[in-house]
Amino acid sequence: MQDKRLLEYHIEESDSSFTVGDLYLGTIKKLSSGLNAAFVDVGHEKDGFLHYQDLGPNINSFLKFTKDAIAKRVDTGRLNGFKMEPEIDKIGKIDKVLTKGAPILVQVVKEPISTKGPRLSCDISIAGRYLVLVPFANGVNISKKITDRAERSRLLRLMSSLKPQNFGVIVRTVAAGREVEELDRDLQTSLEKWDTAIKTLRDAKPRDRVLGEMNRASSILRDMLNESFDSITVDTREAFDDIKHFIHTIAPEKERIVKLHAGKNKVFEALGLEKQLKSLFGRSVSLPGGGYLIIEHTEALHVIDVNSGNKSNSEEDQEATAVSVNREAAKEIARQLRLRDMGGIIVVDFIDMKRAENKKLVYDLMRDEMRTDRSKYTILPLTKFGLMQITRQRVRPEMNVTTREVCPTCNGTGTIQASVLVTDVIENNLDYILTKQNERGISIVLHPFLHAYFSKGILSRQWQWYMKYKTWVKLVKDSSFGIMDFRFLTKSGEEIEITAGS
Repeated sequence: MQDKRLLEYHIEESDSSFTVGDLYLGTIKKLSSGLNAAFVDVGHEKDGFLHYQDLGPNINSFLKFTKDAIAKRVDTGRLNGFKMEPEIDKIGKIDKVLTKGAPILVQVVKEPISTKGPRLSCDISIAGRYLVLVPFANGVNISKKITDRAERSRLLRLMSSLKPQNFGVIVRTVAAGREVEELDRDLQTSLEKWDTAIKTLRDAKPRDRVLGEMNRASSILRDMLNESFDSITVDTREAFDDIKHFIHTIAPEKERIVKLHAGKNKVFEALGLEKQLKSLFGRSVSLPGGGYLIIEHTEALHVIDVNSGNKSNSEEDQEATAVSVNREAAKEIARQLRLRDMGGIIVVDFIDMKRAENKKLVYDLMRDEMRTDRSKYTILPLTKFGLMQITRQRVRPEMNVTTREVCPTCNGTGTIQASVLVTDVIENNLDYILTKQNERGISIVLHPFLHAYFSKGILSRQWQWYMKYKTWVKLVKDSSFGIMDFRFLTKSGEEIEITAGS
């Protein structure tokens, strides 16, 4: 979140495998000379796709070493003294390099999306906080975002002396200005991961995961944590301890900003996220000045239409209105691409503008807003018809949050018990729980509308209950609930089973 507004939203499935960065021992199922690619069985329902360009120039050295590891001829990932094989031709054929049925160590570079299996690579890279370690390479590459010439040459000199034999290193943007001890510690951590992978490979069976990427929360912090972070809020003790330990390792000075959410309300409710999720992932997205976006997703591309809405009367002329709405739209579109993790081709239909300088203004603004996006992207200037084309790399399935709810009472049938009765149902259940079950210290979780109905006013229903039952009933609002939903909780937070008509 930035300035209380949601910027990125990620969900980690508990049983999710095939995460970007995972290493698997696969089996080559099929070689396709037409596609110049191999299909590799890594345990997914669809075989993974491995293109010739993703083999890496030193694939022969890689195959030789991993073959030795599988045969238990090597017991470490260190490559000191390892004799490298010649590099392969950049425009060669895959059937000259790989053999059908052979085992192969591969890395997931794109998660399974829609009907496609995972995209795989043999050009292995182990990501750390400051560096990316590349086995079977020898170069040192510095992030293009580090522009200071003196800093680039310092990092190049440092890493050339630190890196082990037959390993390449990519220096990440966050490494700028870091001390040699921090860089070396990060390098050793990545080397240990590679070592672990090779030791696991010795006893691995086909389809086994040889090295798992860290969980999503930690990998996001590893890649994104910088000076601008002022709070990391976690809502479970276990995750809090894990993340605090991880932050202590990678950025001890930021350890104090990790906080455990202890409030009675859910963390998303307390931070106002629940409401934002409902409003941000729909087909229509409102703009601050009265305009709105319509976002449509198709198999081939994503289409975003910009509309002026009730903004059309507030400026002196049509051109000024168009520029004003388009500027707001560009900012929101850049945010939506990150938020939904939209990838592939995105076509934006901006409101028509006559002047070339205004078209350039919107194009430049879009480029500025997209600068913080971590995915690779390309933006083309507006066409004659006012269309902007954007391509954005996608390595995970697009984020989709259901913003239309099935009516919780009628379950989609279209007819409900009179909604006014929901308050009676709650009060009947409350009476039964407090008098017959003799519970005390209970809470009721409900929609904000119902919360207001029971709690507002000088002599609210909540106070009337207190006077009647001589116990205080806590009301907790939850925006994720439907308007007819409610839940009774005991003092310890366990749900009390009730019947709708009781």
